[in-house]
Amino acid sequence: MQKLQDKIRALRAELPPRVLIYGPPGMGKTTLASEFPEPFFIQVEDGTPAGLELVGSQPATFDEIIETISLLYEEEHGFASLVIDSLDKMQPLLWDAVCRDNNWQSIEAPGYGKGYVATEYRWRELLDGLQALRRDRGMNIVLIAHSDVERFDDPTSVSYSQYQVRLHKSGRKLVEDEVDAILLLKQEATVKEEDQGFNKKRAHAEGGQTRFIYCEGRPAFTAKNRYGMPAKIVYRPGAGYSEISKFFPASADAEATKAA
Repeated sequence: MQKLQDKIRALRAELPPRVLIYGPPGMGKTTLASEFPEPFFIQVEDGTPAGLELVGSQPATFDEIIETISLLYEEEHGFASLVIDSLDKMQPLLWDAVCRDNNWQSIEAPGYGKGYVATEYRWRELLDGLQALRRDRGMNIVLIAHSDVERFDDPTSVSYSQYQVRLHKSGRKLVEDEVDAILLLKQEATVKEEDQGFNKKRAHAEGGQTRFIYCEGRPAFTAKNRYGMPAKIVYRPGAGYSEISKFFPASADAEATKAA
């Protein structure tokens, strides 16, 4: 029998990152994802931002998405990153696949939310495929999603509104637990009051042109990272990846190699 000492290893983050980028429309999520090294896009979203030329595929079914991931795993290619744009547009395709597997008319057919619970095995199939690309092919994984504002019932405080990833909770928790970083991309808004006379005031939000990548969670939004990133980083299109990649394991290893 081995001794405990024989099992002790130094554990550190060495694999490429799995990043979820989400936020309101028009903030530059796809642009930021396109800055990752040699990206292959699984483009489920309709339309491509002006000025961007993306390389990838446009699947019509969830099984096509899984097939594409399998081909990226099995065949030789020069891609270093896989981007799914976007998860919330992919979600109905996943539900359709589960309905076909179970001969249901819709994901609501089983009743009492059972259909959504039954989607876990398909989400796991996707996440396992992405993990294989990361682990065995050394690819960065970038997932894009839109945001929703939802009510959050805090058991220790009053309820409040919060930015959340626009996915059904059945899949959202699986994805959020799996990824190494959840980054919210949005403008910072300031609320100002305007005097309308007769002792009435109107509040309105103003936002500057500066966009931020939020890397740490707050009551107002979901975010996280496992890399010691700052709470927020200014996002300048074309320079976003260079800023966040400073904290990724592969970037740290590259710097160490240069120094040597």
